[in-house]
Amino acid sequence: QVQLVESGGGLVQAGGSLRLSCAASGSIFSVNVMGWYRQFPGKQRELVATISETGTTNYADSVVKGRFTISGDYAKNTVDLQMISLRPEDTAVYYCYAVIQSRPYTAFVAYWGPGTQVTVSS
Repeated sequence: QVQLVESGGGLVQAGGSLRLSCAASGSIFSVNVMGWYRQFPGKQRELVATISETGTTNYADSVVKGRFTISGDYAKNTVDLQMISLRPEDTAVYYCYAVIQSRPYTAFVAYWGPGTQVTVSS
């Protein structure tokens, strides 16, 4: 069983910064991709950013790319999301995401963290 443990969420004032971290643990054979998604109230979960084990990054849009930075350490199976210049519209539940090859499956399987609340006050 694979577990994704998230940390770093909380309440921050507009213009402030937060750093989200996620660590994957368990019976991991290999990790292909790790990243973060977010879900606004009443909306579907959407991509924030991902980073592959080779270092390839994907960001949802230019606005997020300009304020958020994703980084990963696949030797430790961790991923971080540095968020700066936060706005009230960034308020959402943020979910860690990982594509992992894990026993008993040979295929790569997507895993989700439990979600961590990020609230940006005005």
